[in-house]
Amino acid sequence: MRAVVLRELGGPESLRLEEVPDPQPGPGQVVVRLQAAALNRRDVWIRRGQYAGITLPIILGSDGAGTVAAVGEGVDRSLDGRPVVINPSLAWGIDPRVQAADFRILGLPDNGTYAELVVVPATNVYPKPAGLSFEETAAIPLASLTAYRAVITRARVQPDETVLVTGIGGGVSTFALLIARRRGARVVVTSGSDGKIQRAVELGAVGGANYRTADWGREIVSLLGGQGPDVVVDSVGGDTFTKAIEVVKPGGRIVTYGSTTGAAKSIEVRRIFWKQVTILGSTMGTPQEFADMLALYGERGVRPVVDRVFPLAEAPAAHQRMEEAAQLGKIVLQIR
Repeated sequence: MRAVVLRELGGPESLRLEEVPDPQPGPGQVVVRLQAAALNRRDVWIRRGQYAGITLPIILGSDGAGTVAAVGEGVDRSLDGRPVVINPSLAWGIDPRVQAADFRILGLPDNGTYAELVVVPATNVYPKPAGLSFEETAAIPLASLTAYRAVITRARVQPDETVLVTGIGGGVSTFALLIARRRGARVVVTSGSDGKIQRAVELGAVGGANYRTADWGREIVSLLGGQGPDVVVDSVGGDTFTKAIEVVKPGGRIVTYGSTTGAAKSIEVRRIFWKQVTILGSTMGTPQEFADMLALYGERGVRPVVDRVFPLAEAPAAHQRMEEAAQLGKIVLQIR
């Protein structure tokens, strides 16, 4: 099969299209013939060497959609030939509150979806949502699962609440906007791009603030009529997380699933206890959450936002686009 293989850490040019052996299904596994895969920021961090437990060579990619091409021992044979989407959350475990010690994400240490074929546990394939293309379907898994757990399970966003999504543009933040709107919440966003804020408004946000040109905290509070948001969904970390504690409504919740700008320089702990703020951590999600999340999509449901589609051979160019933070929504690789 053809696959994009990472054999050395470095820039996008480190990703090379190669011919590699076809994977074979073991007991309880299936092989999926992929039609499309999608990028995640995690892939960039691995390629740069900024991720724990890197082993090389590796085929990156957590998100994929295609058809079942082979089934292993003990797997229902009727799965063969079915169109599916892959849940990249492997070995979550039995406790819905937290992942197990052997939890991992498809694409490291297991070979991932930048390939024509991938082997995964049969329990990690789900029916492809009706009415979506393979490219749209491949955009869903990691980012939408992360957003669903953050917005629905952890923050427990309610209809008519107000939600701030920081750093709109990436896959998870865009799905957080869509899922919060589907829940009935009012959503505001931050970005360093006026164009991305406008696109977020087109997707249902009531407005946003550009952190490069304004006091975004003050502007967000003004947009919401003088009160902070009930919920902040943050992946930025750093000083943005500190500001989120400042602007969130008393009694509000902050849920964090990432820290792209690193640790905060300082946090005023008194704001947390005096305002009765709840801070929640969130990572990926359970098999049940994946199934519940997937039910949001389809012919009459939420539609994933695909930024741009690249051929598999142009994975380096796709990574370059993500490096430049030029996207709004998911960057997808077309494999078929």
